[in-house]
Amino acid sequence: MAVRATVSRFPTDPDAQEASGLPWGVTVTPFSPVDELGNPPVSGSNGNLVPRCDNCWAYFNSYCELEQWAWTCSLCGTLNGLTSETIARYSRPELCAEMCSSFIDLELPDDGEEAVKARPVYVAAVDLASSEEFLELIKSALLAALEALGPGSLFGLVTFSHKIGLYDVQGPIPVVKNVFIPPDTDASLPFELEDAMPLFSFLAPVDTCKDRIAAALETLKPTTSWERTTAAGQGLDGILLGGRGFGAAMEALINYLGSEYGNTFALARVFTFLSGPPDYGAGQLDTRRYGEQYASKGEDADCALLPEQTPFYKELAAVAVQSGVCVDIFAVTNEYTDLASLKFLSIESGGSLFLYSNTDDSTLPQDMYRMLSRSYAFRCILRLRTSSDFQPGRSYGHFFADPQYENVQHIICCDSYATYGYDFDFSNSVGFSRHTEPPVIQIAFQYTVIVPPEESSVSGSSAENKSRYSLKRHLRIRTFQYATAANMNELYDSVDPEVVLSILVHKVISASLEQGIREGRILLQDWLVILTAQYNEAYKLVQHGNESLLSRVDVAFSQCPQLQPLSRLVFALLRSPLLRLHEEGVHPDYRIYLQCLFSALEPGSLHRAIYPVLTSYTTPDKQAYPRHSLSRAALITSGSPIFFLDAFTNLIVYYSSTADPALPFPPPQDCLLRTTINKLKQDRSITPKLTFIRGGQDDATVFENYLIEEQDVDGNGLTSVVGFVSFLDEVTQRVAEYLA
Repeated sequence: MAVRATVSRFPTDPDAQEASGLPWGVTVTPFSPVDELGNPPVSGSNGNLVPRCDNCWAYFNSYCELEQWAWTCSLCGTLNGLTSETIARYSRPELCAEMCSSFIDLELPDDGEEAVKARPVYVAAVDLASSEEFLELIKSALLAALEALGPGSLFGLVTFSHKIGLYDVQGPIPVVKNVFIPPDTDASLPFELEDAMPLFSFLAPVDTCKDRIAAALETLKPTTSWERTTAAGQGLDGILLGGRGFGAAMEALINYLGSEYGNTFALARVFTFLSGPPDYGAGQLDTRRYGEQYASKGEDADCALLPEQTPFYKELAAVAVQSGVCVDIFAVTNEYTDLASLKFLSIESGGSLFLYSNTDDSTLPQDMYRMLSRSYAFRCILRLRTSSDFQPGRSYGHFFADPQYENVQHIICCDSYATYGYDFDFSNSVGFSRHTEPPVIQIAFQYTVIVPPEESSVSGSSAENKSRYSLKRHLRIRTFQYATAANMNELYDSVDPEVVLSILVHKVISASLEQGIREGRILLQDWLVILTAQYNEAYKLVQHGNESLLSRVDVAFSQCPQLQPLSRLVFALLRSPLLRLHEEGVHPDYRIYLQCLFSALEPGSLHRAIYPVLTSYTTPDKQAYPRHSLSRAALITSGSPIFFLDAFTNLIVYYSSTADPALPFPPPQDCLLRTTINKLKQDRSITPKLTFIRGGQDDATVFENYLIEEQDVDGNGLTSVVGFVSFLDEVTQRVAEYLA
């Protein structure tokens, strides 16, 4: 569990928090195997025996005061009695994880339900209202997925268009049963999928049926235009209606799988592959809302394209959660698909949303293999508690909030990269008094993992037992004790700019969804102006009413190194497609994809995604400078021949036009640069694209587009596109007006 705070020294009271201009909160990566410093938790068992406070329900931890018969809660100060069993247990503290460390991971005992043996279930739902190229890519992705699945896993193949196809691959040849989808949006299927094919015929063991599954994949063909037209009929004025019944297919599939939830599986993962918008049957979307219609209706596209147009998929996500089904959406298309409506099905069921603009350079097969190769937790409950002087405010991330208990989030499926955000508010006007205990945060994360047969079986057990998976429930607890800042200088010196960026991104995404992109941009710009003004006042760099105010404003935060990156990060965020306006050519689906991606990244990865890291090399084996600003001037003044840019989803190696022709291009596999690239690719949650560019010979546009600090880099003349220097001038002017 990695936890990082916006400030490592907390503000002392609401006035100090307000005066700082900084967001106050934390990011949490609960299933990370190590903490933010790389240290693993202390493991143990009997997590059910950890005492809990009678008042605030916090868990006993290493910061609590322990007496002979009682203990004092480090969060609320309540004195709690100890049972005779706990007293005996704590007589040997070296055997109790919660007394040895503030970061523990304890196994919980089986309670009957957890003892149920379960097999991982994976289902691929493939769009046949597509092209040959799309299906070839999906076949490659699913073959890669089959290699990543462990023995004992169950796999199902279903297709959808104007009909649902269920594949039985357990016989000598694949058999497909079709169920036709009614074209009406409110019509249900003529009969249940279970009636077309029993679920146990549909779900095939991967270890014995892998070749047959691969053979079934080879039979996938696009539905012909004649089939789709015949099924869908014709619309008004002869316009052909679509034939992609995604919504009806997913609704039927989730109900189909849900019938065996808790018996056959504890979690089923459905991988859906879309080549375009759902345009047939229940859940169909009207994609005409994207286009010139806004001009005639007078609507603001930056507001209108962000909300969902139907609650169908959000409601379906709730059904998926109840059915133990996690849905991942892989959209491979450059046409408007309305991901704003579809996203809820994935992010609220614990899945991910991927968008690929074409089939040619798609990393879908690698992403599938990477996703299925890493461990994940499911049926997770995340709870953040604080000491009594402050409290959690808003929470951010891909979860659904508990309807009954405050500050409790349910996460259906969680991997080691998934990150969530919280901001804090004071509970009173006094803040942290010198006479009270220091601020304390406790994060409890309860989760289940599937234990593979080789780990769960014992020697000498039967072959049947060795093929079975088992479930293990865990409780992970992390407790922090923070110091408070004696003055504003201490507070600013404790800033973590990457975490500040994470909280800001969550806030501007929320503002964009609620009020539109322009409001999100205004919120971000206003925040930087206020922070700069508060910093200048705190360091007494300006005085109100001074005539030379403009020249005295320190917009570069020269007195505080920890704040210095923030101007560039805000500038880059404003230049990001996340906050570019609709008329600047940002595709609405790409914006939604970025919202989903950015709101789940840990702070270091998010930093790279928004303001890429540019490194220079003298040779492929020798690094020159670890970080440059994103400008052509930085390239020229460094004098280095090789540059490496890490933009999270893109990795670019650029050889300058003046580089010595004797330097090997591309860099050899055994050099330092390649080793760095390979490690970055291995540690990434999604597969980055790697590009090699030789300046003066290859098209360097993809690299130059990242050099955002130059004015009007894109050459498109848009008024909102300014260079970093001009941006700082604007901030300086606004700060002077704010302070005048």
